[in-house]
Amino acid sequence: MIAQRPITDWLPITRKEVLERGWDELDVVIVSGDAYVDHPSFGGAVIGRIIESEGYKVGIIPQPNWQDDLRDFKKFGKPKMFFGVTSGCMDSMVNHYTANKRKRSNDAYTPGGEAGFRPDYATITYSNILKKLYPDVPIVIGGVEASLRRVTHYDYWSDKLMPSVLVDSKADMLVYGMGEQPLRDLLRLLGKGVPFDQLKTIPQTSVLTDRKEDLPEVDWKTIMLNSHEKCLRDKKSYASNFKHVEQESNKLNANRIVQDADDYHVIINPPYYTMTETEIDQSFDLPYTRLPHPKYKKRGPIPAYEMIKFSINMHRGCFGGCSFCTISAHQGKFIASRSKESVMKEVDQVTSMPDFKGYISDLGGPSANMYGLKGKVQEICDRCVSPSCIHPVICSNLDTDHSSMTELYKKVDAHPKVKKAFVGSGIRYDLLVESYNKNANNSIDEYMEQLVTRHVSGRLKVAPEHTADDTLRVMRKPSFKHFHDFKKKYDFYNKKNGLNQPLIPYFISSHPGCKEEDMANLAAETKDMGFMLEQVQDFTPTPMTVATVIYYSGFHPYTMERMYVPKTEKEKRAQHMFFFWHKKEYQQRIKDKLINKNRRDLVEKLLGGRIVRDVLEKQPFVEKAHQNSNGKKAFSAKSKAFRKKRRR
Repeated sequence: MIAQRPITDWLPITRKEVLERGWDELDVVIVSGDAYVDHPSFGGAVIGRIIESEGYKVGIIPQPNWQDDLRDFKKFGKPKMFFGVTSGCMDSMVNHYTANKRKRSNDAYTPGGEAGFRPDYATITYSNILKKLYPDVPIVIGGVEASLRRVTHYDYWSDKLMPSVLVDSKADMLVYGMGEQPLRDLLRLLGKGVPFDQLKTIPQTSVLTDRKEDLPEVDWKTIMLNSHEKCLRDKKSYASNFKHVEQESNKLNANRIVQDADDYHVIINPPYYTMTETEIDQSFDLPYTRLPHPKYKKRGPIPAYEMIKFSINMHRGCFGGCSFCTISAHQGKFIASRSKESVMKEVDQVTSMPDFKGYISDLGGPSANMYGLKGKVQEICDRCVSPSCIHPVICSNLDTDHSSMTELYKKVDAHPKVKKAFVGSGIRYDLLVESYNKNANNSIDEYMEQLVTRHVSGRLKVAPEHTADDTLRVMRKPSFKHFHDFKKKYDFYNKKNGLNQPLIPYFISSHPGCKEEDMANLAAETKDMGFMLEQVQDFTPTPMTVATVIYYSGFHPYTMERMYVPKTEKEKRAQHMFFFWHKKEYQQRIKDKLINKNRRDLVEKLLGGRIVRDVLEKQPFVEKAHQNSNGKKAFSAKSKAFRKKRRR
């Protein structure tokens, strides 16, 4: 029988738990849109543990009811220092709605996957409630939602420009990005007695000041953006802001950004230097239970936790700079990697969990194969303004040696309690082919073979995203010809080792710059490669990306050239259906569209011959090599029927 842990192993989420610790009041209260999971992959837990590590009393109000008498917001009373507010690990609007703006029926960050436990625009809603209840208590907002809405941004769900979330939330401070460094400085300054309203110059924070007053004096240079009001009047002004925002977010020695909105200066102080190995280890090595709070036992499992509970996050940041992705805007483009000792310490913790069966679900990060990668000459990185280190070409200063990753994979693989350690995070395939990574050494081949032979869970997912060069340039992704090279290399290592592990590519339709002919070519080219696409999606505009700026304004923020954008439901459906050329219900419509565009060559290429059967003969049924969570082969009824038919 497993011994029950004392409730004091978790941060308190009820008044009773506060009293059990012998406390009569808290220094900080965190309000979160997620259920409380005490794990380093959940932001509320990380922030809470950091506050605790600085010697302060902290409690969490997870998923408070915002529609009743607000008793959840009142249960801890007034904190001595401030309220911390986050929507959770996702933007609440992305959490609630599909790309077609349909309401989702589940929430992965809620027990039982149940929807309806957080409001739309959760950061604004929570903060406004707290301001009414406790008008004299400072509010600090953070997390993905606040971070990516720190300047004037397009909100897809309301189809309008919104000002910095600081304005609508009435919060006193916004912490953007990964919040450990600014939070520690904030706590230490408050601990020294500095009044909250004087904290205007902490790096990686944003504050409001009166528009009529002078800006706080700092050593940083200041970039003035077009005001929110000007952005509302002129889409070009909105688009031109983004280049500055993206560049300053990803520079190691950045400038201060200021944007006027309503009666305020929105001041965005530059980010901290990338976390050192010691600093990021300190965050991951805090005393997490790695478990959901016991309160949720009777409500069912939390899907997001179930997905990651046996995974290891090795690093943060991504230098890909993809136009549709928010990772670099939140985590930065420079990689902060944990030490091998810290990673192995977490492996020991995971393998000691009572229900661990020997399988680590993921050794990864935002892009799995960026662990330990950095510039060869730091001074060059210190001056860099590029949003990507690998587009349009791989920077000559980037050290892409994969030896350290391979060594760590082998070390985890050799752990006596680990049967298999899978790499479930996406990998940057372009780093692994010599045709694109021209400065690569032999380490990429060693990494590739280690990955293929020991760390693929049945099939490997990669994200070429498109096949059209024009669209890929807008996406900041490499030409699809390099994916062909990667597939050859992947197939070679599979064949060499007697393996049959399908490659599953991700693709996006309706991305800015993408036309219907591009989608038809995508369908034809992937058909020739033997793929029946399953990992596909429509482009969803989310705040703080190049693609979203183009989607709303029609202009590319770096060139200010006008661009084609598929925006209507009709245009989106027309593009999306090309993914499913093999379904009879779409074939006549596809044929008519291509003939109207005088592309009979694509009609024959895509729809001629034995359509579905041709592809099925080229590629094994996608479930054939699937492995269940215990690492054993698991065939569905559909897969069994398919294999039986093939034997005939």
